[in-house]
Amino acid sequence: MSMLSHQNTRRIKVLVAKMGLDGHDRGAKVIARALRDAGFDVVYTGLRQTPEQVALAAIQEDVDVIGVSLLSGAHLSLMRRLIDKLRELGADDIPVVLGGTIPVIEIDLLKKIGVREVFLPGTSLRTIIAAIKKLAEEKKKEEVKRKV
Repeated sequence: MSMLSHQNTRRIKVLVAKMGLDGHDRGAKVIARALRDAGFDVVYTGLRQTPEQVALAAIQEDVDVIGVSLLSGAHLSLMRRLIDKLRELGADDIPVVLGGTIPVIEIDLLKKIGVREVFLPGTSLRTIIAAIKKLAEEKKKEEVKRKV
């Protein structure tokens, strides 16, 4: 199965990020590895990044999707800052997904902020990979429309 993007010459590129003081990165590394195994290009930012650092890295790396893993409970404020920074930098076309221990009652608010998908513990890797692929393909279609 091909994971191609951008005029079918470049694989889908995903930035996997850990923001804030959350020091638990096993889940992010599992996701990064699964995405690589599925044919994606993956950039992993490492621990304790700020939302501003993540936004700048996403632009610099020209990624198709940003995936954030959070377990610290600071997801609302950190995601709001990330989405705001992407808008400020004119990069709000990059879809952002979030995974981690997120209270179900906060998913709608996260989506109103601009998070495209929220993956809770137990979500299958297949589901996550398919959702990220779909978001990247939608982004590509929008880019083509803007160019026409």
